[in-house]
Amino acid sequence: MNPYRLAGLAILVISGAAGLIAALVVGGGAVPPKLLDPGPIVMWGLPAAKLIANLGAAAMLGSLVLALFGLRSETRPFDLAIDTASVGAAIFTIGSGVTAFLTFMAAFNPKLTADRGFGEQFGRYLLELPLGQAWLITTVMGAVVTLLLFGWRSWTGIMLTAVLAAASFLPMATQGHSGDVAGHTVAVNAILLHTIGAAVWVGGVMLLVILRHVGTRPTRQAQAKKADAGIDLPVLVARYSSLALAAFAVVAFSGIARTVVALGEWSELLSPYGLIVISKAVALVGLGLFGAWYRRRLIPRLGGDREKRAFWSLILGELALMGLASGAAAALARTPPPLGEQAPAVQTPAERLTREPLPPELTLDRWFTSFDIDVLWIAAVGFGVFLYVVGIVRLRRRGDAWPVHRTIFWMLGLALLLWVTSGPINAYQDYLFSVHMAGHMLLSMAIPVLLVAGAPITLALRSIHKRDDGTRGGREWILWAVHSPYSRFITHPFVAAGIFAVSLWAFYFTDLVRWAMYDHLGHEWMIIHFLISGYLFAMTLIGVDPIPYRLPYAGRLITLIAVMATHAFFGMAIMMQEGLFVADWFGAMGRTWGPTPMEDQYIGGGIAWSVGEIPTLILAITVAIQWSRSDARLQRRRDRHADRTGDAELEEYNARLARMAERDSVR
Repeated sequence: MNPYRLAGLAILVISGAAGLIAALVVGGGAVPPKLLDPGPIVMWGLPAAKLIANLGAAAMLGSLVLALFGLRSETRPFDLAIDTASVGAAIFTIGSGVTAFLTFMAAFNPKLTADRGFGEQFGRYLLELPLGQAWLITTVMGAVVTLLLFGWRSWTGIMLTAVLAAASFLPMATQGHSGDVAGHTVAVNAILLHTIGAAVWVGGVMLLVILRHVGTRPTRQAQAKKADAGIDLPVLVARYSSLALAAFAVVAFSGIARTVVALGEWSELLSPYGLIVISKAVALVGLGLFGAWYRRRLIPRLGGDREKRAFWSLILGELALMGLASGAAAALARTPPPLGEQAPAVQTPAERLTREPLPPELTLDRWFTSFDIDVLWIAAVGFGVFLYVVGIVRLRRRGDAWPVHRTIFWMLGLALLLWVTSGPINAYQDYLFSVHMAGHMLLSMAIPVLLVAGAPITLALRSIHKRDDGTRGGREWILWAVHSPYSRFITHPFVAAGIFAVSLWAFYFTDLVRWAMYDHLGHEWMIIHFLISGYLFAMTLIGVDPIPYRLPYAGRLITLIAVMATHAFFGMAIMMQEGLFVADWFGAMGRTWGPTPMEDQYIGGGIAWSVGEIPTLILAITVAIQWSRSDARLQRRRDRHADRTGDAELEEYNARLARMAERDSVR
């Protein structure tokens, strides 16, 4: 192996171990409990295994992301990146498996034997307990990613594998102390964003180190074929820098959110947990300064040998800080936060179900003052605003205009999405079915209409630079998604309408609604699904973004009327229900204010039947207006054609009629 690669990986591992040991000593994460002491091997080995799993996950996801957005397929650098990802996935799988075993030993302290009883106990832990299930799923997903990467090297295959690799972080996000404190939803989402952002960031640096000489020297095969002369280092580093900047923003934002939930008060920063958080923050600031330095000073001048040496020296320093932060993060998962020690002795019904105290009565003023933040959607809205503005700025710099009304629609849609996911809807939807239904209607009918009117795909295709070196950037991946067979299927007007209409019934009249109430993953899936289904349906009706097929305007109105009827029947079906949806949830909150659960459900059905039809009516009016404008444009084209040809077609038609009349008169 190249000495530089060895040095880089050694620095990462050694600094990670140093950060882990220091954080465990400061935070007491390796101190054995007073009861069921599993021994020093388990207490120190568990966070060490977690660190190994984290570094493997970073190599897996970071290499995949940089390969997808920075390298050309069927080349040596691309293959080496996928090989790095596969090795990282294998390490992630092994580390997760060891972590699962050591977590079992730490939790139950069984006597380690080779008999059947120990195996059965460990098997029940993996299959029946949530903690064991999470680590089992993580390990299996890592193994699947490993196998796929060894045999799947196409663009589509690597993209789908990268999605699966990112999904494997979800079970890990529920571990540690993310679910043990009030505000567990914020904690889980923050940890998910934090780990994915850190993996893309750290894994990208690891891949740069591995590709160092591959990127500066052509391979023998490339010399023989006079193709693939290696990587353009400044270009690759610039592309990674953009990914790292986004990852830095995600890591910083999610880290702050998680810290606020875990500490509660700023004075707790002086606690052992807080000191570890401070050390991570210092490392993050240092990494941000490194990134700003080489983004502003080194990348534009990477053609010179002196600048290259400075850049690679900076990369080694960056790896050292990343290792320290990774070690501290692994130790932090074993360090109880201050608020984790203050669980209430007696929980109310609402606290048992939602892990949150019952909010006060929903009055008019609380529709404007209540909030319950969802960091996942705050991040999504933030990126949506930023990227849209960047696209507009790029167009204006080259002299192109972008309609102001489309910008207004997009921003209103994102603002409404933020209000639904982090405002009073999110604060009360677990306790009032009517509020839950109002949020559902906004997610599936109002927000998508505004977002579709913003035409984000058209803006992206016009503003993102086209690549001509065989790699794929944002523009190329958007075009791939638009023209893929799956996209052609789900954007067909009848399919999109069917998904939109059937989803309502399938969600509320099956156990999917129960899953969305009880499981955080189900809740987030509900938001994503109804947002996408509404977006697809609205796009087939009023969108200007490119899709393979659109119905004529008359067909669009007929489809919309059919969906409106289905929607109205859905609302009435809820109003006529004699039983309560998820009675052990909405009927067991211990709520003493507001309408009774059955009255509240009736109100929710009324919202679906009446208020939910308002966006549909707006859609119908919009389709009618577009139809009218289309006819007007067609008539103007015909008029211009007539002006250019002097009404030749009309004169020809009149002459033909005259000849026919003349023949009739002769007879």
